[in-house]
Amino acid sequence: MRADPSRPETGGGVLRRLRRIVEDRRGAGAVEFAIVAPLLIMGYVGAFEVSVAMTVARKVNRASSTVSDLLTQTQSVNKATLDTMKDVTNNILAPFTAASYSLKITGITVAADGKATVAWSRDEKAGTPYTKGTTVTLPSDMDAKSTFIVRTEFSVPHTILLMMPGLKDTKLNTLMLGKTSYFRQRVGEKVDCSDCP
Repeated sequence: MRADPSRPETGGGVLRRLRRIVEDRRGAGAVEFAIVAPLLIMGYVGAFEVSVAMTVARKVNRASSTVSDLLTQTQSVNKATLDTMKDVTNNILAPFTAASYSLKITGITVAADGKATVAWSRDEKAGTPYTKGTTVTLPSDMDAKSTFIVRTEFSVPHTILLMMPGLKDTKLNTLMLGKTSYFRQRVGEKVDCSDCP
């Protein structure tokens, strides 16, 4: 028996319509996409951020090693030479920039008994971060005696781009990427700094 269109719908007709709506699958793809799309976008942005951070970390490692490598190939440096090392690090980091980086270069004399002391030091602000004669603790796996070592400590803050408004002005979106490299003297017995305090 067919329902009379002039009569108002009874409870059975409403249930039938409700069941038809529930069983209708036409919009399922759009709903699933709306749920999955933000997760896919976050995964893509996250992978991009990780790859950029790894690239910057490799450049920081290379910059620290290059400074030590360059300085161990000579027997004498001066403050002007040490101050140009910040240009070396900036060129290696390119196209990334280091706004508030830290660069400390230290000449270390190691005695025959293994005691290491600061011979000279210089930082990115043309200062002396370590006092001459201060004892230095070398890494445990470094067997250094009767030698001269150039240590370079280089760290760069890397800002994560994540595009999340809540993280923009917090410290949660900044990573400190750093590297400390130790290179032994290659020429002569030590690297003198003629005008270092």
